[in-house]
Amino acid sequence: MAGVTLMIDGVEVEAPAGESIMQAARRAGINVPGLCQLDGVSVVGACRLCMVEVAGTPRPRPACATTVADAMDVHTDTKELREHRRVLLQMLFAEGQHICAVCVANGACELQTLAAEVGVDHVHFTPPAARLSMDLSHERFGYDPSRCVLCTRCVRACAEVEGAYTWGVAGRGREAHLVADLGQPWGEATSCTSCGKCVSVCPVGALFEKGTSVGERRVERALVSSLTARRQRESAREVLK
Repeated sequence: MAGVTLMIDGVEVEAPAGESIMQAARRAGINVPGLCQLDGVSVVGACRLCMVEVAGTPRPRPACATTVADAMDVHTDTKELREHRRVLLQMLFAEGQHICAVCVANGACELQTLAAEVGVDHVHFTPPAARLSMDLSHERFGYDPSRCVLCTRCVRACAEVEGAYTWGVAGRGREAHLVADLGQPWGEATSCTSCGKCVSVCPVGALFEKGTSVGERRVERALVSSLTARRQRESAREVLK
């Protein structure tokens, strides 16, 4: 596949055609923050934390959903982008009940890590009262909608990797939340295989394994990408037979 050469934060980067700006930047050791992107599943560009400035374009572009082009000049860490990310992170914290001190994912939460990286140590918005109760109907796992950031990683991993199509999103705006089997309690969802892939890809503490205490949640987020890569290798071998 033909390659392209572009500049990212003043660094010349070579990348294969069709690769995203985020992938090219991370290969070059340049971190572009994001919550919804996950190797091994489709791209949705939902969180907008990975917005970057591309010379010649009127507005920032999502790095995860924008492919590289020859002679592209990308900036990932400008004053405007840092402020954009700080506001977005504050809004994410204010949308739910993200109390790190009592969260199962404390110390292993991507939202918490991003907040520390960009300097968000308080929130200017008032969090709402809890609107939805936890779903603890599953034998092994639980879902806390007040900690969900609607990244849809779990939805995509369940559908595209496990093939179960258990999870979906219902509601609009602040009322949006995950549902299992079109609104059944998770424990009654006949499509669920209890594989745990959704739990493994959750960037926060919304999906968790029962029995996990504060700060104990540790998951293998590379599980989905490794499974996808293995399937791609197996498919390639079948084609070559």
